[in-house]
Amino acid sequence: MLLCGVLLSVAGGGTHSALAASLPDRSQVAVKSFKDETTRQVAAATAINKKNAAVAADAVPQIIKEVSPSVVGIIGKYTGDRSSGPDDRYNLTHGSGIIVKADGWIVTNAHVIKGLQNAVVVTSDAKSYRITASYLDEVSDLALVKINAKSLKPARFASAADKILVGEKVIAIGTPVSFSLRNSATVGVVSGLNRTVDAAYRLIQSDTAINPGNSGGPLVSMKGEVLGVNSLKYAAVGVENMGFSIPADTVQYIVNQLFKYGEVKRPSLGLELEESWSAIVGLPAQDPLTVTKVVSVEGEQAGITAGDVLYAIDGHRVASLVDINEWFKKYKPGAAVKLLMQSDGDIVTRKLVLGQGDPLIGGVEAEGDGDAEAHAEE
Repeated sequence: MLLCGVLLSVAGGGTHSALAASLPDRSQVAVKSFKDETTRQVAAATAINKKNAAVAADAVPQIIKEVSPSVVGIIGKYTGDRSSGPDDRYNLTHGSGIIVKADGWIVTNAHVIKGLQNAVVVTSDAKSYRITASYLDEVSDLALVKINAKSLKPARFASAADKILVGEKVIAIGTPVSFSLRNSATVGVVSGLNRTVDAAYRLIQSDTAINPGNSGGPLVSMKGEVLGVNSLKYAAVGVENMGFSIPADTVQYIVNQLFKYGEVKRPSLGLELEESWSAIVGLPAQDPLTVTKVVSVEGEQAGITAGDVLYAIDGHRVASLVDINEWFKKYKPGAAVKLLMQSDGDIVTRKLVLGQGDPLIGGVEAEGDGDAEAHAEE
C-alpha cells in the first residue's frame, strides 16, 4: 500500500509538471507584451516622423507665409466701359500688387489701376491706404503705385541670371474673384517659357489658377522669389489652367524706368515691320521681317525703304517683333545700331540711329476649338 501510495504520489507529481510546462510563464507573458507594445510605439513614432518629414520637405506653406506680407489687394471704383453708374457703390473692381520698396512703392498691372478712382490698397495685416501716386506703362501692362506707409516687406525678385525650368513648382498669390479672398494661394508648375501671347514682351506660362483679381500678384518660385507678375489667362470653353506672367527681368526693366523717368523711354527703329507667316503661326523658323513702311527721318537717312527685309540688329538675329522688343531692353533712344538687311536682292548693312517710341506689338494668338482668347485678369 505504501508503494502504491508513493507511486500515486510520483504519478501525481509527474502530471503537475507536464501541465506547468504546457503553460507560459507569467514573466514571459509580461516580456512579450512589453516587446509588442514597444514595437507598436516605435512603428507609430516612425509613421509620425515620416509624416512630419514629408510636411517639412514641402516648402510651399513656409514660402506662402514668407511672401504673403509682400502681397497687397487693390480695390476701387471703376470708371471705364463696365461702369454701371456713378451712384452704384458696388461698382467696384479689384486686383493685386507686390511691394517693391519698404516705403510704400508697389508694382501691379496697368489694367488693374487704369480708370480706378478712390483706390485703396490693403496690406496682409488688414491695414488700408490710399494711393497717393501712380505711373502706368500700358505697353508692358505694368504700373507703380505709392502709398504712405513705412516698414513694409518688399518681395525678393528673381535675378535675370536665374534659369527657370519648365515643370518646376510655382505658387500664385493674389485676390481672386472677391476682395474678401485676399492672399489666396494656388500651386502649379511652369508650363512654358518665352510665350508671345498678345504682348510686347515674352511671358511665362503656368498652370496655377489665375482668376479675376489675381492680376498684379506674384508668381513665386520654391526659393521664395518672384518669378513674374500674373497678368493674363486664356478663357474659353475647353481651355483650362493657361495663365501668363510678366517675367521678373521685364518687371525690373520697366520699374527702373518708371522710377527714373515716370515713363518708359523705349528705343524705336522708326519702321513698320511685318512678321513672316512662320512667326505669326508659331513655327520654329528664323524667317526675317519685312519693312512695310518707314515712319522716321532716321530710317529714311539710313536708306531703308518699304520692301526691305530685316535679318539682324547688331549681329543679333531677329525673327519676330517680340525679338526686337526684348533685344532693345539693352538700348536707349539715340543709340546707333547696325541692321543686316536685304534690299533689292542684295545683303546690306544699314546704320540707324534709334528714336523713341512704343515697341512693335506682335505675338501668336491662340488658335483651335473654343475661340480661346487671352484676357487680362482684373
